[in-house]
Amino acid sequence: MADEKIPKTVKHPEQYKKDKEAEKIFRQGMANVLDLIAPAALVVTPNYMQLGDLYCKTLFVYTYPRYLQTNWLSSIINYDIVCDISMFIYPIESKNMMGQLRRKLTQLESSESIEREKGLVRNPELETAISDIEGLRDVLQRGEIKLFQYSLYFTIYAKSLEELTAITKQLESTLGGMLIYTKQALLQMEQGFNSSLPICHDELSIMRNLDTGSLSTTFPFTSSTLTRNEGILYGINRHNNSLILFDRFSLENSNSVVFGKAGSGKSYAVKLEALRSLMFGTDVIVIDPENECKSLCEAVGGSWMSVSLSSDKRINPFDLPAQREDETGEDVLREAIINVKGLLILMMGTISPEEDAILDKALFEVYSLKDITSDSATHKNPPPMMVDLQNVLTNMTGGESLVKRLTKYTEGTFAGLFNKPTNFDLNKGFVVFSIRDLEDQLRPVGMYMVLNYIWGKIRFELRKRICIVDEAWIMMQHEDSAKFLFGLAKRSRKYYLGLTVVTQDVEDFLSSNYGKAVITNSSLQILLKQSPTSAAKLAEVFNLTEGEKYLLLECDVGEGLFFAGLNHVAIKIMGSYTEDRLITTDPKQILEQRRVLEETENNE
Repeated sequence: MADEKIPKTVKHPEQYKKDKEAEKIFRQGMANVLDLIAPAALVVTPNYMQLGDLYCKTLFVYTYPRYLQTNWLSSIINYDIVCDISMFIYPIESKNMMGQLRRKLTQLESSESIEREKGLVRNPELETAISDIEGLRDVLQRGEIKLFQYSLYFTIYAKSLEELTAITKQLESTLGGMLIYTKQALLQMEQGFNSSLPICHDELSIMRNLDTGSLSTTFPFTSSTLTRNEGILYGINRHNNSLILFDRFSLENSNSVVFGKAGSGKSYAVKLEALRSLMFGTDVIVIDPENECKSLCEAVGGSWMSVSLSSDKRINPFDLPAQREDETGEDVLREAIINVKGLLILMMGTISPEEDAILDKALFEVYSLKDITSDSATHKNPPPMMVDLQNVLTNMTGGESLVKRLTKYTEGTFAGLFNKPTNFDLNKGFVVFSIRDLEDQLRPVGMYMVLNYIWGKIRFELRKRICIVDEAWIMMQHEDSAKFLFGLAKRSRKYYLGLTVVTQDVEDFLSSNYGKAVITNSSLQILLKQSPTSAAKLAEVFNLTEGEKYLLLECDVGEGLFFAGLNHVAIKIMGSYTEDRLITTDPKQILEQRRVLEETENNE
């Protein structure tokens, strides 16, 4: 304080000094920005630095390839590592550079003349250097480009030295694969760390000459896009507000999975995709557990079937699928028996190996009683029904337990649902199977039966189709239905079918090995708003970064992540006014629509 000049306007210098001293002491007791960001300890070694509990290391680029690809740095930025990337760009005066290039060109041409006089063979390296300098002089003279000195540093962070070493090797390997070679800033780790701080101070000063075109490739500010010249509109790209236009059938397989908590907009997104796909001639088949698609189905002139005890429409699980050209009658019969057997096991619960053999034999016999054999001509005969199987099992030794468990589906509470001939046909266009009115214990059975019926129709006629299975976690609770859904996901590509699996219970779905396999066989994934526990599970399965995980926790309804193959972007799903009125499931909107409709009818 003694060196500080006291303003002339101060009347009491001594009091002024005391006030300043008190202010200094008071400020020393206050927390400032440096106190908040400073590490607890700082250790500088020749090959790394330790900042509190973190270890860091700086690498610098010392050479580049002859040609650089646009956005080559994005592969490093997209790594799931903690890394600071620092760039320093120093413009070079073209006038000074022209003189240096002229002198260098004179030296190279002189070397070429000397080699030619000695009778040496042509030197391609020397000729290339001369050609490059001449080309550079031409564009510099015309002002087409400018020259710059460029420094590029990477400072990586890790929680242990082993992790730091592994990340360093990974980074060096990735850059080396692009012919971009780096070195560690040995004995200059502190200077390298300071050069990576956002203070615009280059303490390493390791620079290379780049022209305007080469320098432009280092800027990673390119937006993620998922727009193609074909397909439907899925939503808005939240990165740059561009449209996400995509054709799911252009991927290696056309299956998709949609995950989101209740009210996140899963059904809205799926119905919007279905409605827009219809415009391109794609058939849409929906398994609807909550009657959410009925109004949409009626609006587009589709077929709607309620799978319930009170419905007048039935599907006989014993129906034989249509025979394709590459199949024999024996193949068709055997496949029908396998599918019926899977349904029966789902209906009756766990069966012993002895009961399994009895059931297998009974199924062959019940078809034989209807004169249906491996001969394709006999497949036109009326198929058996559940009561026929019960009668066969009654006359077989060891089938008593099976008969008791089957009785409720033929004579008891659930009689009629699985014991009548099929009176419903899977037409083209929009088809909905509603299972809302089924008892909870019958839902997996109903979904299995419907999927089996759909699969038989799909295999016979090759058409572009989308099959939507809503609330798929119901099927994942039972091994047989989960196995069937997994098989459908694996085989759908061959029949031009895109399977869409929708679920809000991520834990139940991913806890099943078949559920994980369905995700693996789905090239399109839509992740909407998640709960904290589900987000952690999805982050592990989809290798999400912390930023993407946070996005799924904080996003609004209809927002999330859209994965298509190896690409993914943040998406906002939006529908037009007309689409919104057709597909909304918001109770408030539905009641308002009903009120407006009633007022209109009363006025008329």
